[in-house]
Amino acid sequence: MRLCVAGASGAFGMKHMDAIEAIDGATVTSVVGTRIDVIRQFAEERNVPHYTTDLAEALARDDVDAVILATPTQMHASQAIQCLEAGKHVMVEIPMADNIEDSRKLVEVQQKTGLVAMAGHTRRFNPSHQWIHNKIQAGELKIQQMDVQTYFFRRTNTNAKGQARSWTDHLLWHHACHTVDLFQYQTGEAATKVQAMEGPHHPDLGIAMDMSIGMKTGSGALCTLSLSFNNDGPFGTFFRYICDNGTYIARYDDLYDGNENKIDLTGVAVSNNGIELQDREFIAAIREGREPNSSVAQCLPAMETLHQLEQCLEADR
Repeated sequence: MRLCVAGASGAFGMKHMDAIEAIDGATVTSVVGTRIDVIRQFAEERNVPHYTTDLAEALARDDVDAVILATPTQMHASQAIQCLEAGKHVMVEIPMADNIEDSRKLVEVQQKTGLVAMAGHTRRFNPSHQWIHNKIQAGELKIQQMDVQTYFFRRTNTNAKGQARSWTDHLLWHHACHTVDLFQYQTGEAATKVQAMEGPHHPDLGIAMDMSIGMKTGSGALCTLSLSFNNDGPFGTFFRYICDNGTYIARYDDLYDGNENKIDLTGVAVSNNGIELQDREFIAAIREGREPNSSVAQCLPAMETLHQLEQCLEADR
C-alpha cells in the first residue's frame, strides 16, 4: 500500500508517518507540505522519494494508492473530494468538513466513486474506548452518562507542538466532533435532544474560547461535554463513562475504573496506539474492498448533530 501524506510535517502528519512505519506492507511514497524547503528536508529525513507543495501533483502519480490528509480543517472536504475524483482512496483527519453541506457532498462523492473514504475519528480506535465498546456490544455495559472534558491552554494560534498555525482551530467543528461521534457510536443511537452555549469570542482569533454541550439519546443516555482553550493545566480530552455496571475513565489509549485503578487492555487490539490502529483499518479496508469503521458515511450523523449544535450556538449569541 503506497501512501501520500498531506500535511506530513505537521503535528498529526508526523503521527501518521510514525504509525505507517509500524504497518507491514505500507509505505509513504509522497509527502505534501506548504513550504517547499520544509517538505524537501522532511522527505529527505524520512527517505520519502517524492515531495511537493501541490496535492494534484501527488495525486497524478502511479505510485500513490491512497492519501491521508492531515491538513487545515477548512481544506478537508475539498481535498478529500479531490482525492476521490482522482481515483485515490482517502482518509481525512477530523473533521471531514467544517459545515454540514460539505460533509454531505463528500459522502455523495464517496458513494459515487465507490472508493474508501474514512474520517479520522481516532476515539473509535483507542484501545480504551474499544474495551468499552466491546463490553457494550456483549451486553455487559450500558451507558447512562458520558462526562467529557476537552481542555487546552491556547490563547494564540498554535498547534499541539506549540508551532504557529496558518488556520484557526474550532471547539465545535474540531474538538467537539470527537465526542459527538463517540457518544453516538458507543450508545448506538443518534442524539435526539441537544443544547449548546459558548463564552466570549477571542478578540483576535474570532472563535469561542469556552463551550458547553449537552446531548440526550432516545433511550435517555446523556453526554455532558465541556470544552476550553482557557484551561491552564493538563491538556487533552478525558472521558468518564458512567454505566449501569461500573464507571470508567478513558485517557486516550489508557483506561481506569472509577477509583483510578488501571485496567489491563492487553489483547484488545494489535497495538496500543490509536492512530496506528486507525491507519491499519484504513489500509485493511482498501485491501479487503470493504467499508471501514469510521467511514465518512458512518460519521455523517455526527456532522448532522454538530450542525444542530451550531444552530443552538447561533441562537445563544
